[in-house]
Amino acid sequence: MVGLPARGKSYLSNKLRRYLLWLEYDVKVFNVGQLRRSTYKKKAEQSGVKGDQSANFFDHNNKAAQREREHMASECLESLIAWLKAGGNVGIHDATNSTRARRQALVDRIKREPNLRLIFIESVCTDPALIAANIAVKVRSGDPDYDGMPPEQAEKDFRARISHYEKSYESLDEELDRDVTYCRMVNVGQQVTVNRIDGYLQSRIAFYLMNLHLAPRSIYFTRHGESQYNVEGKIGGDAPLSTQGEKYMEGLPNLVKEIIGDVPLTVWTSTLRRTIQTASKLDYEKLTWKSLDELDAGVCDGMTYEEIAVNYPEDYAARDDDKFNYRYRGGESYRDVVIRLEPVILELERQQNILVVCHQAVLRCLYAYFHNLSQDELPYIKIPLHTIIKLTPRAYGCDEVRFALPIEAVDTTRPRQTPSRVDQLKVRERDEGVSPSTSRPVSAMGGARVA
Repeated sequence: MVGLPARGKSYLSNKLRRYLLWLEYDVKVFNVGQLRRSTYKKKAEQSGVKGDQSANFFDHNNKAAQREREHMASECLESLIAWLKAGGNVGIHDATNSTRARRQALVDRIKREPNLRLIFIESVCTDPALIAANIAVKVRSGDPDYDGMPPEQAEKDFRARISHYEKSYESLDEELDRDVTYCRMVNVGQQVTVNRIDGYLQSRIAFYLMNLHLAPRSIYFTRHGESQYNVEGKIGGDAPLSTQGEKYMEGLPNLVKEIIGDVPLTVWTSTLRRTIQTASKLDYEKLTWKSLDELDAGVCDGMTYEEIAVNYPEDYAARDDDKFNYRYRGGESYRDVVIRLEPVILELERQQNILVVCHQAVLRCLYAYFHNLSQDELPYIKIPLHTIIKLTPRAYGCDEVRFALPIEAVDTTRPRQTPSRVDQLKVRERDEGVSPSTSRPVSAMGGARVA
């Protein structure tokens, strides 16, 4: 990362980490500020003397402090390189890296590692209001640098720190840095300049960053109203809404209006009729996405779980054993759904207020992305019927509020199954001569790793 303090470097680091983790890369952020704080904390515990980490520590005229900062930045980089060489895919060096000399030192160090590639991501902010908001978050959010300090004093010190960095800061330049791989962002997405981007992963990173913005917005998720298949306990299919589902369809417009007021909104649905039917009364622009269709259950489409246990007992047990990776015969796994949802994620990052009306498995995948949940957690996220989930992106995550209409519906959440329960549901054994279908990645990355 490259940029002055309070310009959104850590915000971008965490957004990029979340996106790449969701795509199953092994990603880790190495934050020099955190290393500095932990180092000084240990020194204070050993000596009983608290070191100076005020703005004076960041004064470029303070040569002793500058040597310490350079040492810690290098130590953080060496930890990142060691982690990549041990099997990691993407390491993010979250630091100012504010001078051309410092960045050249990074280039020279990475050149000594034949399997590593380097991309600089610079965050430039020219909006005074945005900078002020970032400073306020820093000094009022319990940052360890200002623990116990009055907010006014903390802000004064932090602004002094920024002033010290500004005196020596050298931005990436199209001419001077023409041989360097970089992505330079102004006001997070307002303007993006890329240079010497090469290969699949660097292209994915640059394209993702191009779709980000900081405009206030919320994303709304809701499942279709209860369907006839939900009532019958069947999975998949293209069933119409049940009587209760039609009630949700009728009540949804008023609920949406109560939640968002007169804010512009676009509604996305899948191509299946239960989502289109659910959204039919909403008076907003609508877009239909094939990518939002429910997880394909293959040969099990239209069956109940009890029928699957009888007809495909090995598959039934395999899915309970590894629900994220299990792929229905002739159908999909949760992993497959995550892959096909990447264009949806990029568009959600680019857009303003969106209401997504789709299906349980698909919403679990989208919800897991915004809340940075693991593959193990994802297939068991509770997404109830007849409920709107409002997610509001913040600097380090999402705020969430749920709004439920008092319309009864079946509970389609299927909890983790214990081995004894699986055995009980294996009513009849049948040898199909086919192994339960699973899909696991050969490698999340392959080829060169990225620092």
